[in-house]
Amino acid sequence: MSGEVIKKRHKAKRFQTGSRINRNFLGYLRSREGARPVHQQRRENLAGQAEEGRGHQGLLDYGSSDRLDPGTVKIFPATVKVVKFSYMWTINNFSFCREEMGEVLKSSTFSSSPSDKMKWCLRVNPKGLDDESKDYLSLYLLLVSCPKSEVRAKFKFSLLNAKREETKAMESQRAYRFVQGKDWGFKKFIRRDFLLDEANGLLPDDKLTLFCEHLQHCLQKRRKHCTGLPKELPPPLPCKWCCRQVSVVQDSVNISGHTNTNTLKVPECRLADDLGNLWENTRFTDCSFFVRGQEFKAHKSVLAARSPVFNAMFEHEMEESKKNRVEINDVDPEVFKEMMRFIYTGKAPNLDKMADNLLAAADKYALERLKVMCEEALCSNLSVENVADTLVLADLHSAEQLKAQAIDFINRCSVLRQLGCKDGKNWNSNQAADIMETSGWKSMIQSHPHLVAEAFRALASAQCPQFGIPRKRLKQS
Repeated sequence: MSGEVIKKRHKAKRFQTGSRINRNFLGYLRSREGARPVHQQRRENLAGQAEEGRGHQGLLDYGSSDRLDPGTVKIFPATVKVVKFSYMWTINNFSFCREEMGEVLKSSTFSSSPSDKMKWCLRVNPKGLDDESKDYLSLYLLLVSCPKSEVRAKFKFSLLNAKREETKAMESQRAYRFVQGKDWGFKKFIRRDFLLDEANGLLPDDKLTLFCEHLQHCLQKRRKHCTGLPKELPPPLPCKWCCRQVSVVQDSVNISGHTNTNTLKVPECRLADDLGNLWENTRFTDCSFFVRGQEFKAHKSVLAARSPVFNAMFEHEMEESKKNRVEINDVDPEVFKEMMRFIYTGKAPNLDKMADNLLAAADKYALERLKVMCEEALCSNLSVENVADTLVLADLHSAEQLKAQAIDFINRCSVLRQLGCKDGKNWNSNQAADIMETSGWKSMIQSHPHLVAEAFRALASAQCPQFGIPRKRLKQS
């Protein structure tokens, strides 16, 4: 009899334990079917607080008891990890960007720390992404690599002006879902004409400065399992990431208020100055130029690298290459010295004083940059007295830009004289006639008649919409 009582007691105990497990399991099923028990409401409240980045010090209890009874599960406090960092990048010579519509510039990759495998970069379309945005600069945030399947980010873009103040900021209204290779941003970030307008001060020294900040929130979770429930548990707490982005300034990263910017001051490049000193001190020279009796020593390797003519001269078995001595009689010594200074340093400080003769030397030795620099100097100094001589010089040395400017100068004077109009403060109604009275024009007629023909051909085809020649109206009888 006592044995039966003992068995019944054990049976009743197992029934009570099983009932408690069943109650917990039914509560779990109700939560899966849409019911909202108390512990489910507590879980939702915690998730909402985590999304706002406040964290939670409570605990999630899938059961009514605080004891770890069989068949219950407790999820312990969820902590929020916040990582704040910023990235800056400068695009130099922005107005000279050759990228066409749809073509992209990318910044270097950046992350919250060197050990962080989540890499980001900025993507800029200087002339817009498509036809709709061709008048705008497009700016995007790109997730380059990510160890997770996805990440959610909120971002902000802005420009920095000359005072390093943020301006023209645009911020996403929600956190976007990023996967590796995915980008989000603004197709119409800022109008190009507004950006390029110097009065707005957004391109100091032609540098576009963007700035980027990130604020990442990662909700970390802990769970403890006990027996008695199915293997499938309610979905874990989501890991929310909130990112704020500000565009690009200099390649620097600011992490959690600590700046990792490279504070080392890199010395300015002195290559041109060093090479200039090398030439002026005649150290380690291996060839000599005798220009109308004056000797100039130089380095074959430097000359060959800068001038195709010198390269051919020293490369082949020519007399100059064998003797390391070059005779030059058609260039003035001062002009040759200025040309050599340009070869070594890329500068020609006395160019304005000898632009015509230096143009001839640059053409002879195929120094294209120096040649165009001379053309520019001559264009800025065109006048009635020298325009004919300049036209002949341009034709002789195939300086096409200078030639076009000289012809345009002549035609402009002729058209305005015909119209009897004034064009600027230096205008004189007799300028066209004065050009034809100069010795340079008369000499050009004899030596280069084809230039006269070209000038008048251009004049015949020229149009002057601002000063259309009025026609006389017939009187009606």
